[in-house]
Amino acid sequence: MLTESESANCLAIAGKMNRREFIGSAAAIGLTAAIANSMGSSAAKAQTPQKGGFLRAGMQGGATTDSLDPAIWTSQVPYCFGRQWGEQLVQIDAAGAAQPALATEWGSSKDAKIWTFKIRKGVQFHNGKEMTPEDVVATIERHSDAKSQSGALGIMGGIASVKADSDTVVFTLKEPNADLPFLMDDYHLMIQPNGGKDNPTEGIGTGPYQIAVNEPGVRHGGEKFANYWRDDRGFADQIEIIVINDTTARTAALQGGQVDIINRVEPKIVNLLKRVPGVTIHNVAGRGHYVFIMHCNTAPFDNNDLRLALKYALDREEMVQRILMGYGSVGNDTPINKAYPLYTELEQRKFDPDKAAFHYKKSGHSGPVQLRSSDVAFPSAVDAAQLYQQSAAKCGIQIEVRREPGDGYWSSVWNKQPFCASYWSGRPTQDQMFSTAYYSKADWNDTRFFNEKFDKMLFQARAELDHDKRKTIYADMGSIVHDEGGVIVPMFNDFIDAIGPKVGGWKPNGNEELMGGYALSKCWLTA
Repeated sequence: MLTESESANCLAIAGKMNRREFIGSAAAIGLTAAIANSMGSSAAKAQTPQKGGFLRAGMQGGATTDSLDPAIWTSQVPYCFGRQWGEQLVQIDAAGAAQPALATEWGSSKDAKIWTFKIRKGVQFHNGKEMTPEDVVATIERHSDAKSQSGALGIMGGIASVKADSDTVVFTLKEPNADLPFLMDDYHLMIQPNGGKDNPTEGIGTGPYQIAVNEPGVRHGGEKFANYWRDDRGFADQIEIIVINDTTARTAALQGGQVDIINRVEPKIVNLLKRVPGVTIHNVAGRGHYVFIMHCNTAPFDNNDLRLALKYALDREEMVQRILMGYGSVGNDTPINKAYPLYTELEQRKFDPDKAAFHYKKSGHSGPVQLRSSDVAFPSAVDAAQLYQQSAAKCGIQIEVRREPGDGYWSSVWNKQPFCASYWSGRPTQDQMFSTAYYSKADWNDTRFFNEKFDKMLFQARAELDHDKRKTIYADMGSIVHDEGGVIVPMFNDFIDAIGPKVGGWKPNGNEELMGGYALSKCWLTA
């Protein structure tokens, strides 16, 4: 993966070459044609930021139940809007490195058990109050409280205490953790006045845009904050996210110029959209994965033989080709792929009707199992569920697909119903991914996976500073999830976005869709 400086150099070179010359030169330094095409296209547009204008995005992933409380964000629209008005101590860049944000620097004791973060001075909240170390402490305290229902609760469990000390914040951990700075990028941990304890839904942060409009399920808007502390983002005067969950309507809005950016372009229409004058497709691989999740503590999914039967009854290769159209890779019933530096490859689980039938018979279950799905879960999720239904039928397993409405899916289906379609964007480190979704006490343990051995290994890995030993522990943890967990991972997806002719400044970022969620603040209008 290229560092930001390497990417910048490549863009500079691209600006001096024609497109064919650039792609040829990119091959010589190991860039794929897809990245070369994307970078060459970006270089063709003005790379000097231009200020002003009204930048709009049409997004899937919004609902009337959405909140401004960062603790309970579950889908793309509140996440992306939050990236514009809120900030954390640390931000992960496109190369996967932890960069200073509201913390200017950090360091740890030799055993990585005590961490000190120096808090940036002179940063204003949108209400005019200056951010202080005490606000940081209060934010961490709130998200460490189970009553907050925070999606970051799983990664907060390793913190024994946090306190302000002059212009720093000191974290004392229960066990050593070399990954703590990466955890501070979690998008729930937006620093708020008094940590959001007074009013977590007030929507006051330190980001480049202050909230002007908040109509959940309809639209969200921001106006440039005059006293914003940095100058490398926040170029438009105004931004807006229009919630357009329907794929056809979202695509039409981009073509018609009603919006400048859209997320979640369905793979099946990518080639058609590429033909539209002025429209540019940007796709990038990362840690994102589409899943079918089973609650391990709810019948009939509390039987591991049934879970294994359902895992073997899925044709992953067919799903990648027919649902992702090749814009992704085959999954293996673990949330970790080669994008993680401590990844260890497991034996690939394949579609096996005989093994599926064996485990299904051994489980003692009979009759259909109900799988809930909606296209807000991931692009073509209903089609994916129906394809799964067909492959399972070849194994003698009856899956009943129930299509759920998009509005309210993340509040009433995901993490509530025992078998449903979902997605994860991934996390910067294996510890964070496992801590957020597989640790027994995590609020977002959406498979209800309770495994004492796994939990012990999670803390053991955090405390292990030897690279090879830590990698071995993570490999064993991955095997446990693969063989005993309630997650079925058919595929890792590319993030596929599209922009109109007036958008400049786009750069590949595999952390999440829409440039890791920062497109509205890091891009600008060229005309």
